[in-house]
Amino acid sequence: MINTSETLAVQTIENFLTPDETTQVTKIVDDQLAATGWVPARPSEGLTPPEAAQEILTAAIRRAMPVIRRAFPSALSVAPWLYHDLKPGDQIRSHVHGMGDPEARPVRLARVVFNLQDAESGGEFYLDTSACEELWNDRVAGPGGVFEAGSRFVHEITARSGPVDLGAIAATRWICRPPAGTTLVYGAQLIHGVTPVTAGRCRKLITDLCA
Repeated sequence: MINTSETLAVQTIENFLTPDETTQVTKIVDDQLAATGWVPARPSEGLTPPEAAQEILTAAIRRAMPVIRRAFPSALSVAPWLYHDLKPGDQIRSHVHGMGDPEARPVRLARVVFNLQDAESGGEFYLDTSACEELWNDRVAGPGGVFEAGSRFVHEITARSGPVDLGAIAATRWICRPPAGTTLVYGAQLIHGVTPVTAGRCRKLITDLCA
């Protein structure tokens, strides 16, 4: 049974990928980009990397699962990874995924993000925490469900739609600057985004942690 705290937790896994694995994944993705000519239509658009890259990343998740389960004890697996590529001027505005249908299975418990390449300036991932009651909807988990009885759920809020203007609420911003090779796991009910890239290129691999 899932506790709400798992959807609000944060965990880092240092040395998630070795330098050699990072090099391998980068080459696989670069070869895919060269072959397809893919360019994202918008900063939030992702590309599914080839199976060879998925295998390396999934193996790393299996190695890291004991650490992940310290903060996310219900975690079982991850969805296929997506590649994101941000250039100068691109950003991911504040949003919160929420739980969708909290009784559906598998449950998207959290998100996992790995920085394949950091921008020279900007392009930093952040989390916003807030005690604002308006973030939460009226749904409360009942007994016998996927979530512990009494669990609360946030609204699904995009940069452009939702019942709450995330730019107008009181919140505390946490900027993440992980060392090379580190992945970040953050609960699906946390506000997050990426600051504007001002120089260089920001390349990320992202997936869902499922329960």
